[in-house]
Amino acid sequence: MDVEILSRIQFAFTIAFHYIYPPLSIGLGLVMVFMEGMYLRTGLEIYQQMTRFWVKIFALIFGIGVATGIVMEFEFGTNWAVYSRYVGDVFGSALAAEGIFAFALESGFLGILIFGWNRVRPGVHFFSTIMVTLGSMFSAIWIVVANSWQQTPAGYHIVGEGMKARAEITDFWAMVFNPSTIERISHVWCGSFLAGAFLVTSVSAWYLLKGKYIELSKASFKIGLSVAIVASLLQLFTGHKSADVVAHYQPAKLAAMEGHFDSLKAADMYLFGWVNKETQTTTGVAIPGGLSLLVHGDINAPIPGLNSIPEDERPGAVNFVFQTYHLMISIGMALIALSIYTAFLWWRGRLFEKRWLLWIFVWAVLLPQIGNQVGWYTAEVGRQPWVVYKLLRTSDALSEAVTANQVVFSLILFTFVYLLLFALFIYLLNKKITHGPYDHHDDEHSPRHMEMVESITTDASRNNRTLTSANQV
Repeated sequence: MDVEILSRIQFAFTIAFHYIYPPLSIGLGLVMVFMEGMYLRTGLEIYQQMTRFWVKIFALIFGIGVATGIVMEFEFGTNWAVYSRYVGDVFGSALAAEGIFAFALESGFLGILIFGWNRVRPGVHFFSTIMVTLGSMFSAIWIVVANSWQQTPAGYHIVGEGMKARAEITDFWAMVFNPSTIERISHVWCGSFLAGAFLVTSVSAWYLLKGKYIELSKASFKIGLSVAIVASLLQLFTGHKSADVVAHYQPAKLAAMEGHFDSLKAADMYLFGWVNKETQTTTGVAIPGGLSLLVHGDINAPIPGLNSIPEDERPGAVNFVFQTYHLMISIGMALIALSIYTAFLWWRGRLFEKRWLLWIFVWAVLLPQIGNQVGWYTAEVGRQPWVVYKLLRTSDALSEAVTANQVVFSLILFTFVYLLLFALFIYLLNKKITHGPYDHHDDEHSPRHMEMVESITTDASRNNRTLTSANQV
C-alpha cells in the first residue's frame, strides 16, 4: 500500500477507537443529571446511590477517552503536515476554544463530581454534575465545528500558493456557524445521548435478569429509557436535516449514499442493496422516487448523480459509503422501534414482564456505538477525494517525509497499545458492574450487612432476657 492509504487507515483506526468514549461520556453525563436531579427532588437515597455508581463508570470512560484522544493530534504533524499547515489557523482557533471553554470546564468540575460526595452540599454537587455534562457537550461542539468546516468551508480566505497555501479566518463566527455545523452537532449529540442511555438500560436490564438490586435497577432503567425515547426520535429529525445539508452542499456524497448515478432520473431511496461502481448500477429494494421526494418534495424531481461529477472528484468507495449509510439508518430505526415498543409496555404497566426484551436491551448497548461509527465513516469517506471539500485533496495533504514502512510500524504499535487499553477498559468496566452500585457495607444483601442485622437482633434478644430476669427478681 502507498503512504496515503496507510495514513488514512491509521487515522481511521485511531479516531474510531477514540470515538467509542466521548459519546458515552456525553450521554452518560446527561443521564446522571436526571438521576441526581431525581435525588434532589425526592430525597430518596436510591437515586443518590444510583448516581454514585454511574459517576464511577463515567470517570473510567473519561480517563480512557482522554488517553486515546492525544494520539490524533500527533498524527496531524507526523502524517498530515501539509494539511496541518493548510487548516492550522482554523483548527487552532477551534481547538483552543475547546480547551478553554470545554475541557477546562469539564475537568475543573470533575474532581467535585467524583470526590465531592459528603464534602459539598447536594446542590453544589448537582451543579458540578451539570457543568461536567455541559463541558463534554461543549467539547463536542468545537470538534464538530472544526470537522464541519472541512465539509462546508466558510469565513476564510486562502493565503499563499501551491503547497504553501493555507486558509486564514476572516470571520470567526462564519467559520463556527458554517452551513453544516448546527445540523451535525445536533446529530452527534443525539447519537451520544443514545449511547449513554442504552449503556444504562443495558446494565440495569442485566441486574434485573440476575435478580440483583431490583428497585434501583428498575428506577435507572426508566431514566435511561426516557432519554432513549426522546433522543431516538430527535435523531430521526436531525438526521434528515443533516442529509438536506449534504444534498445542497455535497451532491457527490449524497449520490454515493444512495448509489445514484443517472442525473436525468429521479432518485430512488434504497432500503438495502449493493452498488456496482464499474457498471454504475445499484440493485436492491427501493422506494421509487423516495430520495427525490425527501429532497425536493417531488418524486419526479431529478437528483445530481455520480455520472455528472468528474471521476476524480467522486468518492472512490461508493459501495462502502452506501452500506455504512444504510446500516446507520437501519440502526436508527431499530432503536426508535425498540424505544417506542418498550414505552408502550411501560404505559401498560408491563415494563419488566418480558425477559426476552430485557435480554435485547442487554445487547442493544452495541447498536448506538455501531451507528455512531458508521455515521462517521459515511461522512468522512463520502467526502473523498477531498480532505477540505473542494479546496485540498487528501493526496496533497500528506507529509512529504513520512514513509510507508514508518506508518506500518506505528500502526502496528498503535493497534497493540489500543487493544491493551480496550482490554483494560472492559476488565475495569466489568469489575465495576460486577461489584454493583452498593459498597459492601451498604448492600442490603451483603454478608457484612447480614452480620450486622444478626448482631443487632442477638443483642436485642439478650437485653430483653436480662430485663425480663430483672423484673422477675
